[in-house]
Amino acid sequence: MPTTRSTARAYGAPAALLLAAALLAGCTARAPETAGPSSTPSLSGSSDAHEVPPGTASSPSPRATGSASPAPSASPAPSASPVPSPSAPSPRPWPTPAPSPSAPSLPRFPVGVRADYQLGGPYPVPSGVGLVARDVTERPARGVFSVCYVNAFQTQPGDERWREHPRAILRDPEGRPVVDPSWPDEMILDTSSAASRREVLAVVGEDVATCARKGFQAVELDNLDSFTRAEGLTRRGNAALARALTEQAHSLGLLVAQKNAAEHSRWMRREVGFDFAVAEECLAWDECRAYTSVYGDAVVDVEYDGDPRELCADTRRPVTTVLRDRGLSPRGTKGYVFHACPVR
Repeated sequence: MPTTRSTARAYGAPAALLLAAALLAGCTARAPETAGPSSTPSLSGSSDAHEVPPGTASSPSPRATGSASPAPSASPAPSASPVPSPSAPSPRPWPTPAPSPSAPSLPRFPVGVRADYQLGGPYPVPSGVGLVARDVTERPARGVFSVCYVNAFQTQPGDERWREHPRAILRDPEGRPVVDPSWPDEMILDTSSAASRREVLAVVGEDVATCARKGFQAVELDNLDSFTRAEGLTRRGNAALARALTEQAHSLGLLVAQKNAAEHSRWMRREVGFDFAVAEECLAWDECRAYTSVYGDAVVDVEYDGDPRELCADTRRPVTTVLRDRGLSPRGTKGYVFHACPVR
């Protein structure tokens, strides 16, 4: 599902169109590639070309609006996520994957803490909070478990690095960059072949390395569900990129969060190796069970509407649930809302 963005790097649709035009001028339409053997096993999906993209997109979530972002279109009425079959195996405890002998040890996810979601800009950690998410352009919060936001499957507004990697951008039959239909300031990245995934990894992998260098303990890879809204992409292709990024993050001592694609959680965790999940509005869209049945209490949910008392009293919510304003405004600015539910 499209998700809330940091406003720190946002720019308007006209600037995005200029970047798309520059990419179009620098890279003409090309025929579909046949991926050859890859030196990075995780980049090669086992059956990308044969998987048909699901016909139903994930439920949409709000993003940080900001002055430069377009207003989201009307969302369809929420529909319930598939309820796991009673015969399905019970979820395993959220084990931390064993690192290789040469890799740094991985931290443990802090189950049972309150969280804050600071993608709109950093501010002092509220009292009683033990987990804070911030954008990759920011510094991690001190004294808490810090999660680093990375836009892994679409271009982040204002990021000029993609000019050097035009083959990483998904294109339509006329060679034009494909944009997110709801957020035209973001182009969708091409995960359809091992070659295009290598191009994406050259940029997004740099962000993952930056998260580790700055001292974050985990990274959330946003827009995992881009295959639900772009023709030519598949679940398996996105999983192959996510797996490569997860392997890199683990080698750098970072845990990795699944972000979006709630209905694919069990398959994604098995194929990719995610450690926990970050959800947005899983209560509003009745998707919390899709995450908690796979990750147990290692789920962070961010809600944007509703009465805090009713929200926190809802038995469907994950243990770690926080109410924020849709703009994810920093404390002390107009519109700021923050309420972390008590840990049950």
